Amino acid sequence: MKRALQQFRIVAFLEGMSFLLLLFVAMPLKHYANMPMAVRVAGSVHGLLFVVFVIALVRAAMERDWTLVRSLLYFCASLIPFGTFIMDRSLKAEMARPG
Repeated sequence: MKRALQQFRIVAFLEGMSFLLLLFVAMPLKHYANMPMAVRVAGSVHGLLFVVFVIALVRAAMERDWTLVRSLLYFCASLIPFGTFIMDRSLKAEMARPG
């Protein structure tokens, strides 16, 4: 059962990193260096990772019997810069618990 949780943590990390790259690298390149392709590439990668994130979230929530509120909190955390890294603390603690 911890496998889905571990996979969710990995996907959440990758999705969070892609979001930060989109916001803090690609967007400035588009607006200040006239490189719109940076947003197109980073945005596409981030979009794909976001879809995978949602699938991994649903899978982990079902296998771990999370409440809807908890699942929605994790989803909302993915919409906030650095949110996935903050939520990782509780996921790591859950993985450390026996069972």
